[in-house]
Amino acid sequence: MNKDSNKATFLFSTVLVVIIAVLLSITAISLAPYQAKNIRIEKMKNILTSVDIHAETAETEQLYTQYITQQIVLNNKGEEVKGGVAAFDIDLKKELDKAKTGKTDEQLFPLFICNKEGKKYYIIPVRGKGLWGPIWGYLSLEPDKNTIYGASFGHKSETPGLGAEIETEKFQHQFIGKTIFDESGNFVSVTVIKGGASPNDTHGVDAISGATITSKGVSEMFKRTLSNYIPYFKSR
Repeated sequence: MNKDSNKATFLFSTVLVVIIAVLLSITAISLAPYQAKNIRIEKMKNILTSVDIHAETAETEQLYTQYITQQIVLNNKGEEVKGGVAAFDIDLKKELDKAKTGKTDEQLFPLFICNKEGKKYYIIPVRGKGLWGPIWGYLSLEPDKNTIYGASFGHKSETPGLGAEIETEKFQHQFIGKTIFDESGNFVSVTVIKGGASPNDTHGVDAISGATITSKGVSEMFKRTLSNYIPYFKSR
């Protein structure tokens, strides 16, 4: 075969592409278990961070097992569901999306219970939408199931210096001490307020300057996600 012909060039390119594809597939398959473990460890870290427990990678699993003593699955009525999928493995996005298709009776929500220094804290995952993509996090409640003990947020593609500020301690610490019920016991959630919340507002925090859409996304994330846990808290 003429090495300078189009046929030879095409054949060489095809073989090269096949070889590269095979090598990439082998690499992806071999790395998959490590990637899955890293994702699992990162999730554990975020859950622990919401109760002010900061873990190094090597100690994360041990601390998670030590402090997270219960992992509960709830249905949309706030009832505990036994058997089936584990709380840790529930994809909150998929469960929230079921409401769009009228399948609320099929929804499952994970709840993590932490025992720390003799107190019980309730950790709730939250998920919403920012300016450029999804935002998520974990919120922990005091034993009274009303007062926020801590919060941890993450995002996929928010703007550095603007929406990405939801990941900073400065923003997250504002939620500590806020309450999700009013004095009459009605669920009101916590709102991120443009222009700043009043110092006496127990249900509001300051919005991020220049990140109005992301700030609104956090408010919506709280209200939409937390509302699914209210039946459980009201029954306890």
